[in-house]
Amino acid sequence: MGASLSIDYVTHRFSPSAEPTLKDIDARIEPGQMTALIGRSGCGKSTLLHMLAGLLIPSEGCVRVNGHQISSPSAKWNMMFQKASLYPWMTVQENAALGLLFAGHSKREATRQVDALLDMVGLHDKKKENVQSLSGGQQQRVALARSLATNPEVLLLDEPFSALDAFTRSALQEEVPAICRERGITMVIVTHDIDEAITMADRVLVMSQNPGRIVSELPVKLPWPRRHMDVGFQTLRDELMQQFKGTDTGLSGRDAQSSQPADSKAESAA
Repeated sequence: MGASLSIDYVTHRFSPSAEPTLKDIDARIEPGQMTALIGRSGCGKSTLLHMLAGLLIPSEGCVRVNGHQISSPSAKWNMMFQKASLYPWMTVQENAALGLLFAGHSKREATRQVDALLDMVGLHDKKKENVQSLSGGQQQRVALARSLATNPEVLLLDEPFSALDAFTRSALQEEVPAICRERGITMVIVTHDIDEAITMADRVLVMSQNPGRIVSELPVKLPWPRRHMDVGFQTLRDELMQQFKGTDTGLSGRDAQSSQPADSKAESAA
C-alpha cells in the first residue's frame, strides 16, 4: 500500500542570506495517488522532490510520510533520476538486486525477487548481460526494477525519461503508472512536459518560480491508458496551458510547443 505525503509550509534557502528557492509549499498527496509537479526550469521542483526523498532538509517547514517527518533517505521512498546511474561492470540482475542486498537480504532471495521484476519490465532475457550493452531505455528499466525491488511505498521520478527516444518514452509513460496502480505505490513525477504529466498522473501541481510556489492544481480524470489525441486529453492540455499563461511561467507541452513562440518554450533542465 502506498504512503501518504504531507508537505507542510516548506520554505528553502540554499544559504542563510540567499533568496528562498521555495516559499510556503503546502500540499497533501493521498496513498496510491500519482502526482506530477510541473514548472519552468529553476522553479524548484527537483529541489522539492529531493526533500520528499530525504536527500535535502527544508530550511522551514517539514515533509512527512505517513505522518512521520522525513530526515533521511529510506528504501520505502525510492527515487529514479534522469540517468539510470547503474554500475557498468555489473550485470542487469546484479544492478537490480543492489537495493535488496544493501537492505540485508541474501543474494539468493534478492535474485529471486529481481528476476520477477525484470520479467515485469521486459528484461528477463537480458538479466545476465552487462548493463553497458543495453540501450538507454533498457537501462532505465533496470533502474525501475531496482527501485521497485524493495517494495517502496513511494516512487519519486525526476524527469527519468527525458533523454529517451519518443517510442521508448511513450511506452514507459504507460508502464510505470500501470505498475504503480497495480502495487498501490504513491508516485510523484517531476517533469517540464505537460503531455507527460497528463499521461501519467491523477493530478498535476503547477509551480511558479522566484520563489517556487504551487500556484494551481488540475485533477486528471481520464481512463487508462491515456491517448494524446483523445478529446478529453486535449481539453485538459488546453486548460493546463491556460493555467500557465495565468502564472506567466512560459511553459509548454512537448506536442504543444510548435504553437508557442520560440522564446516561450520551457528549458528541459529542472
